[in-house]
Amino acid sequence: MRFEGSPRYVATDDLRIAVNAAITLERPLLVKGEPGTGKTVLAIEVAKSVGAPLIEWHVKSTTKAQQGLYDYDAVSRLRDSQLGDKRVENIGNYIKKGRLWDAFEMDQRPVLLIDEIDKADIEFPNDLLQELDRMEFFVYETGETIRARHRPIVIITSNSEKELPDAFLRRCFFHFIKFPDAETMRDIVDVHFPGLKRHLVAESLRVFFELRDVPGLKKRPSTSELLDWIKLLLSEDIAPEMLSETDPRKLIPPLHGALLKNEQDVQLFERLAFLSRRRSEQR
Repeated sequence: MRFEGSPRYVATDDLRIAVNAAITLERPLLVKGEPGTGKTVLAIEVAKSVGAPLIEWHVKSTTKAQQGLYDYDAVSRLRDSQLGDKRVENIGNYIKKGRLWDAFEMDQRPVLLIDEIDKADIEFPNDLLQELDRMEFFVYETGETIRARHRPIVIITSNSEKELPDAFLRRCFFHFIKFPDAETMRDIVDVHFPGLKRHLVAESLRVFFELRDVPGLKKRPSTSELLDWIKLLLSEDIAPEMLSETDPRKLIPPLHGALLKNEQDVQLFERLAFLSRRRSEQR
């Protein structure tokens, strides 16, 4: 199995090398990067590229590692026993398989996405060490050991909200997705909007990167937000000339709600527009 990229996902050379290294080493691939840089989509595209089934485990703040293995519903079993339900004779009726169990049972090697692992508590990664190492776990309620038929390609994403334990990091192949430069971003736009006029692409990218470079910006727009913005520009038939506007009163780009996601950043641009207008009037 080798990942060579896909028509719908622009993968840089270093990202392809990282994916294939993790596959060769049979280690989880830990992917970090700014939100919106395509970490989650990477797992989807790797699965498509190598022809493997995809199993997704989206981690929340309340998620426990045990849920990835299985859940035992003792309350339902107790209730059913009180009602005389014969299902209680088979404890397996009250065990719900988790995403790791699903991955271990696949007839072909799957891609397992553990998405945003840093959202859970600090013990979450450590609680998965043995299962990801040995590719097996024990079900205490039934006394059986579940072993992976085929070692999954494990892709783990993190937004760096929490530091991950060293013991966990040692078991991963790490890759940081750098924010795309202008050339790579142009390729990404071409993939999503083929045939888009060169002038509109150039102007939208210029505005986007200038906006990201504004000092004091609380949240810089991401790749996904750029794509949303371009989609709106096309939908509203915004001419490239409007993006080239030099009038200080129109410093904030049209449909800026797709790029600026909090009031502090909008107010920052309004202040910049005011200062620019004052300087223009004083000349």
